[in-house]
Amino acid sequence: MSLNRSPAKPPAEPPAEPPAEPPAKSPAERPAESSVESPAEATTNRTGLLRSELRTLFRRLRTLMMLAVLAGVPILLAWAVKAFSGPSGPQDGPPFLYQVTSNGLFVSLTALVVTLPLFLPLAVGVVAGDSVAGEASQGTLRYLLVVPTGRTRLLAVKLPTVVIFGVVAAFTVALVGMAIGALLFEVGPVTLLSGDTIGSGAALGRALLVAAYVGVSLAGLGAVGVFVSTITDVPIAAMATTVTLAIASEIVDAIPQLHAVHPWLLSHYWLAFGDLLREPMYTAQIARGLWLQLGYLVVFGALAWARFTTRDILS
Repeated sequence: MSLNRSPAKPPAEPPAEPPAEPPAKSPAERPAESSVESPAEATTNRTGLLRSELRTLFRRLRTLMMLAVLAGVPILLAWAVKAFSGPSGPQDGPPFLYQVTSNGLFVSLTALVVTLPLFLPLAVGVVAGDSVAGEASQGTLRYLLVVPTGRTRLLAVKLPTVVIFGVVAAFTVALVGMAIGALLFEVGPVTLLSGDTIGSGAALGRALLVAAYVGVSLAGLGAVGVFVSTITDVPIAAMATTVTLAIASEIVDAIPQLHAVHPWLLSHYWLAFGDLLREPMYTAQIARGLWLQLGYLVVFGALAWARFTTRDILS
């Protein structure tokens, strides 16, 4: 009996091992070009972050509602003066209100006087208090701090955003006041606080200059709010603290016995814009107010940076 045996198969070769991957290089061994950013690239990235932050801010329903409320103040003032008899003299009502019926440009000035003690600081306090604490409460702060953003760059975007919002808020009040004033009242030459009369075009330029000064005067409050926002993860607490500090500054500024500290209060020069309505313009108080806001920006911006760059980000 014959057995048919198949030829023996050669033993299978073991599968070839994949080539070993080279060990990952440490950050110190990586080429310097991959981590070094040129000044042009840094400027472009910072500008892009600022545009993105401004886009996000002005698309929020809360921001639009605050601007709508601010815009409603001059509309309400103009309607009240038009529907009812206006004040008989400067002692009745806010400054400039008695001049609204004779010239519609005074609606914007009156509205700025009315909104500056509370409404404008409240709006800036809300935005500033939410700048960092809001991101932390939503859990997006760690995501924003990924490379190449970094803490310093993020803070360098948040602070200008708050300052820009303050300027936009002031111009919202002024421009809506000009529009509703021109619609309901006559617009013509304006008599300044010094007694001189200027044309409507020059008066319009003065009103815009006043709005710019008011907006920049809120920069110090914005810097304080951003600093407070780096301390807490609760945006409501940061907002309330910022607005409370603004109100406390105004209260202290109204106490004559504390005149020694008045020049250092962030609200002391807020109403100095009246010097822009003289011929020639008085710039001494205006300059002091701008320098004071710059000082608040530098000091509280540095404090915010020191706090934010050493803070443990847990969310």
